[in-house]
Amino acid sequence: MQTKNIQSRNNLRDYAQLFLGAFVMSVSFVFFISPYRLAPGGVYGISIMLHYLYEMNHNALQSLLGIEMFQNLDISVAALCMDVPLCIAGTWILGKAFGVKTVVSFLAMALFTFILENTYGYDPFVDDIMLSVIFGAVFLGIGSGLIFRTGATSGGTDVISMILSRKLHVSLGVMVIIVDSCVVMLSLVAFNDIKIPLYSFIIIYITGRIVDAAVYGFRKIKTLLIVSDKHEEIARFILALDRGGTIIHGKGMYTGRQKEVIFSNLSLKEANIVKQYIRKVDPDAFITVIDAGQVVGEGFINYEL
Repeated sequence: MQTKNIQSRNNLRDYAQLFLGAFVMSVSFVFFISPYRLAPGGVYGISIMLHYLYEMNHNALQSLLGIEMFQNLDISVAALCMDVPLCIAGTWILGKAFGVKTVVSFLAMALFTFILENTYGYDPFVDDIMLSVIFGAVFLGIGSGLIFRTGATSGGTDVISMILSRKLHVSLGVMVIIVDSCVVMLSLVAFNDIKIPLYSFIIIYITGRIVDAAVYGFRKIKTLLIVSDKHEEIARFILALDRGGTIIHGKGMYTGRQKEVIFSNLSLKEANIVKQYIRKVDPDAFITVIDAGQVVGEGFINYEL
């Protein structure tokens, strides 16, 4: 019973976080990104282009087809029309990789975007495009990060990237960059303005950095591998910093001597303090410092992967 209660609380927290992330992303698109016709990749980047192209060519399309057409193409509606078939394709090809939470996330985004764009409109929130780029990217990164932390994605072109990655045997990260870059370059063709793709690339870069911070945390964690004859003294010093580690038994490749290797994860500040101490007690120590993308466990991040 207790396990079920914990699982229910975790699910409730995940869905609350997912809806918050979807809302924050919708705010980014409606208030900061779409008013300047920016297209930072993804289904919503394509939808923003379609919205403005439809607006510019509405009368011509109406005359060509000879029928009364709706006045505006909502960004949310265009995105949903693309997300649904992509959802079906993702489920068919990728199976469980395309989960229920992802479906909920893109439906929530469409709903929030529809409400905001029909109550607020498409006027710029601030009359400075660079401020819109920065704040739009920050909000987009925070929202995406909140969604990713629940184990979901925002759907859209992420699904295309996952499918192409599997079929073409290219890494997912590279494929995401390629797909988003194609969307950005389409905005140059659509609007014939070089500034739009350039600003959009800035949004993609800032968003990526914010997503990393939201998912992995803002703290810089360093992994230290220390080979020293004074390993016991160094270990005691690390423990005095209220940090731990692991002593690994090794063997020198050249000398054949038995070596003790200290493995420890530390904050950037703590790593610098430890290095200064090692320099004093054992100038001949060998230290390898690695940037840890993520450390999960006591004293670091305590959420599920």
